[in-house]
Amino acid sequence: MKIRTRFAPSPTGYLHIGGARTALFSWLYSKKMAGEFVLRIEDTDRERSTQEAVDAILEGMNWLGLSHDEGPVYQTERYDRYNEVIKKLLDQGDAYFCNCSRERLDEMREQQMANKQKPKYDGCCREKGLSEADDTVVRFKNPLEGEVEINDHVRGKVVISNQELDDLIIQRSDGNPTYNLTVVVDDMDMEISHVIRGDDHLNNTPRQINILNALGAVTPEYAHVPMINGTDGKKLSKRRDAVSVMQYRDDGYLKEAVINYLVRLGWSHGDQEVFSLEEMIELFDIDDINKSSSSLSIEKLQWLNQHYMKQMTPEKLAEELQFYIKQANLDVSSGPDLVEVMKVYQERCSTLVELVEDIRYFYEDITEYNPKQAKKQFKPAAAEVLLSLKDSYEALEDWHAESIHQVVESTVEKLEIGFGKVGQPLRLAVTGHGRSPSIDVTLELLGKEETLSRLDKAIEFIKV
Repeated sequence: MKIRTRFAPSPTGYLHIGGARTALFSWLYSKKMAGEFVLRIEDTDRERSTQEAVDAILEGMNWLGLSHDEGPVYQTERYDRYNEVIKKLLDQGDAYFCNCSRERLDEMREQQMANKQKPKYDGCCREKGLSEADDTVVRFKNPLEGEVEINDHVRGKVVISNQELDDLIIQRSDGNPTYNLTVVVDDMDMEISHVIRGDDHLNNTPRQINILNALGAVTPEYAHVPMINGTDGKKLSKRRDAVSVMQYRDDGYLKEAVINYLVRLGWSHGDQEVFSLEEMIELFDIDDINKSSSSLSIEKLQWLNQHYMKQMTPEKLAEELQFYIKQANLDVSSGPDLVEVMKVYQERCSTLVELVEDIRYFYEDITEYNPKQAKKQFKPAAAEVLLSLKDSYEALEDWHAESIHQVVESTVEKLEIGFGKVGQPLRLAVTGHGRSPSIDVTLELLGKEETLSRLDKAIEFIKV
């Protein structure tokens, strides 16, 4: 049997983190089994579906590198096929027309709830033999007896009695097919072998299996993945949690880190935390997906992101940084070579956004000093320290870290003060905020001319 998985998002918004994880699990399983991965856009909700959302989903998939072997297939282009299947179900007696009014259905449900019964359609029109009219819907004639058994790869054996299920609508009165019908037809026609999706769809599965059985189709295998909780352990919230995949990119996370982060949200292989893409494909198995929900952890993501940043070559990191440099309106055409800066900064930051901000002082003039640091480090005595450093650096011909450091040491000895009384004012003078790698490396990258200029500015600031 050819393994074929699918990812079938509804284009009503961005690609959220839960959908991205489902896509990743489906993609990994198809790759592991030398199968095929299908991308299907379930856009039958015409009021809420937008081209902007389609583009956002495709952008997210492309950024993560989850390429599809088939698709994207749009459901709105398959209406003729859905109508064909609905007609078949009607003709063979597995579906029927229903003209129950909204008022009747509401009254029926209220009465059922008052009687402490599970609200469901009572089959009023099941045997009436109605014909199609403007106000009719089409309902699937669900079996009245027996049960549906699902051997789920995550949940294990799940058994649902057919008496718990009602005759669901498969075509609305406006002629549009419903979700449960379109999904069944698509999975059948596309020969999907494994459906990996969120466990919020578990209640749809027995209904879909019954429709597949009525059509004489092969039932795919299912793996219903637990939902992802937010950082507080509660249901994901757009207000509290970064739930859009592209938000993670915009916040400065590498796609390698996000993929690694996603795969560990509900799947594990021993105690291993870091996986290359090749390892994920080799080790991933849907039977190993955890049954319990996972919670987002920004700390874990930052740790992974920093790991991948450290592992990159400075050249590759500089390349990855270009997007964020542009977003931050930072001009790096003048100043130290970006690759050289990466060599000393790639282990200091946990995101690319943070990295851009930390290196900004190399490429922009200092317009202000951190107030708290200035109050502490730029006391009147610091002017003498900076002036002494400036005089020594002006005379320095060998502008390299070792020589630069020797000037700091000689200034400490000459003025008979502690190293901090020299190093901290100097660091603030050249960075504006007082954070940098070792001061000698920082000054070497900054260059002699710029260092002297910034010392002059700091001295004037202190004197004023």
